[in-house]
Amino acid sequence: MTAGFAAGALLLSACLALASYELIRTSLIQERERTAVRAAYFNATIVNSGISGDQPDLLAVLRSLDTGSARRPVLRRDGRWYARGADSGVTDAIPTGLREVVEGGRPAVQRIQAADGPALVVGVPLAEGTAFYQVDSLTELAGTVRTLGVVLLLVALATTAAGAAVGWYATRRVLRPLAQVTRAARDIARGDLSARLDAASDPDLISLTSSFNDMVGELSHRLERDRRFAADVAHELRSPLQTLAASASVLTRRRDGLDARTATAASLVAAEIQRFQALVNDLLHLARSDQPAQREHVAVAELARNVCRSRRLPDELVTLVDGTAEQWHVDRSRFQQLLGNLLDNAVQHGGGPVAVRLGAAGDICYLEVDDEGPGVRAEDREMVFARFVRGWAATARGDSEGTGLGLALVAQHAAAHQGQAVILDRPGGGARFRVELAGCLR
Repeated sequence: MTAGFAAGALLLSACLALASYELIRTSLIQERERTAVRAAYFNATIVNSGISGDQPDLLAVLRSLDTGSARRPVLRRDGRWYARGADSGVTDAIPTGLREVVEGGRPAVQRIQAADGPALVVGVPLAEGTAFYQVDSLTELAGTVRTLGVVLLLVALATTAAGAAVGWYATRRVLRPLAQVTRAARDIARGDLSARLDAASDPDLISLTSSFNDMVGELSHRLERDRRFAADVAHELRSPLQTLAASASVLTRRRDGLDARTATAASLVAAEIQRFQALVNDLLHLARSDQPAQREHVAVAELARNVCRSRRLPDELVTLVDGTAEQWHVDRSRFQQLLGNLLDNAVQHGGGPVAVRLGAAGDICYLEVDDEGPGVRAEDREMVFARFVRGWAATARGDSEGTGLGLALVAQHAAAHQGQAVILDRPGGGARFRVELAGCLR
């Protein structure tokens, strides 16, 4: 839009400047020509009167003319030139065609390029065999026209700049509401459902602002309702699950006194109840994951080592990339859970974790967990972060472990930190799960 305004202003100002230049230039030249012709005829009348005698003094007659420094009169009589002073190329500048016309008995006017610049030649026939010529210098007029051209060019450039400024202002004015909508939508996508548009910022867009805020309010209400429903269901399931888990524990402890089929059934029931409990816990975490992150300064390397120890993994897996700050501004519980979920995913589906890296690139902190499994196919890399979705490798093995919510929680926790979770190929084989977190180096 700015370029369009600038181009339009340039085109308009250029057209006006060219039209004005041509009109003023033509008017000045025509006025100068009329003045030169009147002066030439007046001087020709004086010269004609002065040479009417038998022995006229032609030079005296020419010197009697009041022509100033810009006009140079010359006389041609009987094939000879007469001037008031030494001939400085004036007679040579008079075109032959013009002389032929004037000496043929007709007056003539022609613009020429003399040695000292542009000039206007006016020829007036006098008595037989005599012709009067007056050469008017147009150098001063040419300078005036050049100055006029420069002024009009500067005006055109100033108009173009003004047009660009108007376009820039109009663009900012028009796109400001869209920028606000974009920022609000980005905040909402990152989990901040309190983002709203200011209705007072632009009275012309009250309808859009109200509709957007109503939409966000309705979305927030629905998400909150779904979150509460999931939390309520999970809480309601916890009590009977605890009873079932206690009963299954009793059966498991007494499996030696049971027959083989009953013992196997008791083991399966205990395993499924344990999996069910993990699912309920994940549902509770998922229901709480829509809340804003409670950030604090955390020694992430030590926290990562503690998470590894809790899963009986070696501390040596964790490395802090050189130059990376040891303290990150993150939500401790979210960071702990997303790392734990990545480690559990590597153990269950990736052949076990082989490296945990903590680093920073610019103002983005990242956590990487490498495994030595079969990797994740390119077409599945976005899908695996969805809820209740398990990877192709787990499905191909017929693996029933896992709830399908672990990586979804990783993505949710990353979004709560204005970041994202992605899957890359690990050099040498396997998968690399990378979680990027923004605003961690405050």
